[in-house]
Amino acid sequence: MTIRVLAAGDHFVQNRLFVDALKREVPGEVDIRELTLPWPVEPFGRVGEVDEASDVEDELIEALRGVEVCVTQMAPLTKRVLDASPDLRLFCVSRGGPVNANLEAAAQAGVAVTYAPGRNAVATAEHTLAMLLAATRRIPQTHADLAGGVWRGDYYTYDNVGPELGDSTVGLVGYGAIGRRVARMLAGFGAEVLVHDPYVDVPENVELDELLRRSRFMSLHARATPETAGMIGAAEIAAMPRGSVLVNCARGALLDYDALCDALDSGHLFGAAMDVFPEEPIPPGSRLLATPNLVMTPHLAGASKETAMKAAAIVAADVARYVRGEPLAHPATPQRATP
Repeated sequence: MTIRVLAAGDHFVQNRLFVDALKREVPGEVDIRELTLPWPVEPFGRVGEVDEASDVEDELIEALRGVEVCVTQMAPLTKRVLDASPDLRLFCVSRGGPVNANLEAAAQAGVAVTYAPGRNAVATAEHTLAMLLAATRRIPQTHADLAGGVWRGDYYTYDNVGPELGDSTVGLVGYGAIGRRVARMLAGFGAEVLVHDPYVDVPENVELDELLRRSRFMSLHARATPETAGMIGAAEIAAMPRGSVLVNCARGALLDYDALCDALDSGHLFGAAMDVFPEEPIPPGSRLLATPNLVMTPHLAGASKETAMKAAAIVAADVARYVRGEPLAHPATPQRATP
């Protein structure tokens, strides 16, 4: 039996990775079509009723004609796409959450949606640690000064040096796959780790106010939900010890960025490092571009070659399960039992 699959890759999770993984994992004949999406050369955004997707509804509808399975990272599974794709039965999103898929409409249409949890856990945890160190040791600022021919000896003065991770308390808000890896890495530094996550049961789990009060460093790893939106604002930052460091490699919606800038301007925070923002790309004139002691990267914490390869492999394995009539490993909707 031949199954027709659309590989809707982009310039990170490339189609060649999907194709190689599908040919390796899926039994029998696979007829693979390809559509290349513009991300990350062109930023994602809201498309129809879904978030964080490439604006390619028309191209996707055309490419899905006669297609039963789609593997993608950024393609928008909107109601419009579903209505125009009657042959589609499985839509595999190769990212940690299927935010670019209308799950309710997919379920009503009998289309199973899967995703790839944990695909970027290693890369994001490593980036988080790098951001903690970069902000604390002022690596970007001192490099920029040296590259400009300026030797800043005043960085070595007591008032200008930062704290050490070793023997410090680090608070992790969110303790999923990424947070757990960050905790293991921090243990190698000799740091004490506190956790705030209502969905886990670990001895180090504490209430948010206690975590804020005790943590010299704080790193955000929670999912963006209506409950977590703006969870770290002016009051929460003020509750942290003076001279603390705050890192966000999760989602911009978790944090009040005006409050962050205020705390950096006043010196309450020693430093901060952000990989995610309330608006991406950062608009010209944003306060973030002029705030001191702030390290920024353009939403690339999860970017590694291994992340892209794992993403393709995870969804290809679920396509194989679908073809064999087995339960899907990572379903986000009720699944169709057999192709």
